[in-house]
Amino acid sequence: MADIDTLKAEVKKLNAKATQAKMDLHDLSEELPTNWEKILEVAQTAHDAHAKLMAARKALADATPA
Repeated sequence: MADIDTLKAEVKKLNAKATQAKMDLHDLSEELPTNWEKILEVAQTAHDAHAKLMAARKALADATPA
């Protein structure tokens, strides 16, 4: 059970990071063309955050008894 609790905590933490990355990307898009040079960096950060979140969610689903 402790492993599931650890995974839940990790998903919660990663969800917060992914949400912040999404908002950063959204904010950048609203400021365009200002800071257009940061598009790839901010988008990569958002992509990586969501990829980690999806992997953690899958790990949690796999660890949770049916």
